[in-house]
Amino acid sequence: MDSVYWPVLVPIVAIIGWVVVSVANALSRARVREMEVRERIAMIERGLVPAPELDPNGFDRAMDRYDRMRYRYERRGYRMHGRYRRAGVTLLGVGVGLMVLLGALTGEPRIGFGVGGFLAVLGLAFFVNSLFEPDDIAPSAPGSAASSPPAGANRPPSL
Repeated sequence: MDSVYWPVLVPIVAIIGWVVVSVANALSRARVREMEVRERIAMIERGLVPAPELDPNGFDRAMDRYDRMRYRYERRGYRMHGRYRRAGVTLLGVGVGLMVLLGALTGEPRIGFGVGGFLAVLGLAFFVNSLFEPDDIAPSAPGSAASSPPAGANRPPSL
């Protein structure tokens, strides 16, 4: 083989090797995960409750997700209508900004009111919608019954 091809073959072989190693690694992980799932299913079929230590990463992810949602809804007293209010105020600002921008650029305020006015009215609709949302989730005081996790919340999700 001529020495001219070596500079071209080295990156090609490296890329092909990287792809082969990546595929082999993915297949290996898939087999291990499949065996873990089969073991878990076998335990459940025998009437045993799998311990969270069998899948510590999954258990930690589920608990982190639960804690984030709990913090969002209980500690901060987060309500859904706050989201609508923020979206409404943002759209109002964007709409008024477009009205001013397009009116100043074109010299015709009607064009600015057409496009920017649409977004401003849409923002106003979101803001009004936030006023009609019920207060489903009330903020809870630390240590109250609402801040304690519901029964069974510490169990890992089953497959």
